[in-house]
Amino acid sequence: MPRYDYDLFVIGGGSGGVRAARLAAKLGKKVAIAEEYRLGGTCVIRGCVPKKLFVYASQFHEHFEDAVGYGWTVGETSFDWPTLIKNKDAEIDRLESLYSKGLENAGADIFCGRAVLEDAHTLRLSCQDMVVTADQIVIATGSKPSEHIALPGFDLAIDSNDAFHLEELPKSILIYGGGYIAVEFANIFHGLGVETTLLYRGVEILGRFDKDVRRGLHDAMSRKGIRIITRDNLRKLEKRDDGRIDACLHNADEALPFDKVMMAIGRSPNTDGLGLEAAGVESDQKGAVCVDKLSRTNVKNIWALGDVTDRVQLTPVAIHEAMCLIQTLYHDNPTEPDYGCIPTAVFSQPEIGTVGLSEDDACEQYENIEIYKATFRPMRNTLAKRDERMLIKLVVDGDSRRVVGCHILGPDAGEMAQILGIAVKAQLTKDAFDSTMALHPSAAEELVTMYEPSYRVKNGERVTE
Repeated sequence: MPRYDYDLFVIGGGSGGVRAARLAAKLGKKVAIAEEYRLGGTCVIRGCVPKKLFVYASQFHEHFEDAVGYGWTVGETSFDWPTLIKNKDAEIDRLESLYSKGLENAGADIFCGRAVLEDAHTLRLSCQDMVVTADQIVIATGSKPSEHIALPGFDLAIDSNDAFHLEELPKSILIYGGGYIAVEFANIFHGLGVETTLLYRGVEILGRFDKDVRRGLHDAMSRKGIRIITRDNLRKLEKRDDGRIDACLHNADEALPFDKVMMAIGRSPNTDGLGLEAAGVESDQKGAVCVDKLSRTNVKNIWALGDVTDRVQLTPVAIHEAMCLIQTLYHDNPTEPDYGCIPTAVFSQPEIGTVGLSEDDACEQYENIEIYKATFRPMRNTLAKRDERMLIKLVVDGDSRRVVGCHILGPDAGEMAQILGIAVKAQLTKDAFDSTMALHPSAAEELVTMYEPSYRVKNGERVTE
């Protein structure tokens, strides 16, 4: 029987990879993990965590404005970008050390460098120019910002990774994209005082979200002063003599000048130069590692999880996949990840929280749909005189009465979506919502006080009562 240096070797130190390595090591397995950048991966180092810190920073200018209506006198305020970067970096350092300590305490070996597959059981480590072997291998290298290399002048643009390390805050920025990363950064930069333009080639931003929340957010962003251009595309980028960047659009006669241009056109699996071919591991046209329902590749001892598989690119999903993998590998309990009813938030301003099916998706799956919808000004905006409305929407299967989708636009929408995720996952009915006592005064009470449907949809057509 072959002997290997490790029972399990994990390539990639993001949330999923670290969870798999730590759990296996705690079971007494000999485990190693290799990370070529920093432990914590995209989410902790240059994704969810620093982005949320930036979101908080960008909200304060509205908090200062709103305070006046509540009797507070706010003096002259100013924002210092280097201070935010310094404090953000300190928090990221703290979190990275926790990941490292967790692995060390579990007994895993950590290699700070790149690991490349040489065959199904062999890896070469760049940090020490050494070769190690492993019985089982997990690929968890995550994803990276997609590049637009076909665009002339693409190298003049920054991506979401670069945005966390800018030496100074630009006066103006063009963000190219219409997904949640583009939308969140548009709100961040605008909130920090940057003249912000969002450019998207599609018809509407956030195309995969429910139509009411995405249209409501579009209107709110526009009222705040964010310029949103849809149904147009970049033709080229050119450097100006003054150091700014000219963005040439297909549907505009004159170029638009910006201090920075940011690409936010999605993320691609991080598999370049990983040695997949040498190990015989199959990947798709995007470079994503192909896996079955148990996260196993076509090579029986090699597994993959997280963004590198291009299934669902969310940190909690990668962690869930890792936990399922450990059950499959070491507990004689083959466990498939469950991708149903995943709560999702867009940390825009106002915020989006959603779980389950959109109205359009529900119409494709169910014959009879009931829509419950409330639009109102949240109490926190009343004395502040802020003209920003909140939307709460429930999508219900009219036959079973099961709530199949919840969508919120407004303050703390993400927090509410997490709680609603339990209700939707548990397949609660609208009757269960109706029988729940309201918590007053709160915005969330609308979830349990919408007793009559706003309208019904039958076979995809809105029904006139």
